[in-house]
Amino acid sequence: MKKIIVPVDFSKHSEYALETGAALAKQHQSELVVMHMLELSESIFSTTSAQRNEENAYMMMIANKKFESFLDKAYLEDVEVTPLIKYHKVLKEVAEVAVEIKADLIVMGSRGHNDYDGVFTGSNTEKVVRYSDTPVLVVKSKPESVNFNHSVLATDFTEKSIPAVKKALQLLTKLSKKITLLHINLPNLSFLSTDEVDERIAEFLEKSKLSEAEVNIARISDHNVEDGVVSYAHRHNGDSVAMITHGRTGLSHFFGGSISEDVVNHTTLPVITFKL
Repeated sequence: MKKIIVPVDFSKHSEYALETGAALAKQHQSELVVMHMLELSESIFSTTSAQRNEENAYMMMIANKKFESFLDKAYLEDVEVTPLIKYHKVLKEVAEVAVEIKADLIVMGSRGHNDYDGVFTGSNTEKVVRYSDTPVLVVKSKPESVNFNHSVLATDFTEKSIPAVKKALQLLTKLSKKITLLHINLPNLSFLSTDEVDERIAEFLEKSKLSEAEVNIARISDHNVEDGVVSYAHRHNGDSVAMITHGRTGLSHFFGGSISEDVVNHTTLPVITFKL
């Protein structure tokens, strides 16, 4: 990885993301771009040009002062750090900046849906994940390590998932010692027999040119995907979860619904998302 971008709002959770990004940058000799998004109020657009310039200059001065103290961290020593301040009205611009600067990874902190202060509440993190062509790593707590021992990637093993799974594996093999591709068998119309699951996985491995020597394959049954992937990760010492999304069409996972959003918001494990 050559470049990692960390959006921050100077909160505790964005500091968790900053420390995670710093550890990854050291590990991979990457540049760390720390970005703060200045939120613009609707009222500023009805003011005169002179008033807008004055308010923009004041906001920029405050942000620079906060950056100076926020980036004064021992764990940033020997890391190439580039501060970046952007104006925005919508959080999808984080994803656009990531593409513009050719970032390999976005690292974000998230509080989930139970807290509403600051920029990176659960819903705002979802917006970044939804619009991002760049993989997003979402963290909820201070990192113990960025050397993940076991990453669990949920997939339905369909042919259309192959490009996204291969894209995910390119990054996950750099971050994790063991990767499990997990099929979650669901009730009702989604249910597959054991033979049907095995046949689908065999076709997937053949067409993707992957082998069980490269990745671990697991099969479980559960009532829904989010419970299945989180439960499997906890029972098998998984220390990160990876999800594949459909992005702008509503962040639906292959299995349907807003499952990636649910996993991001309801597990304490780091979650890495990749867009189909």
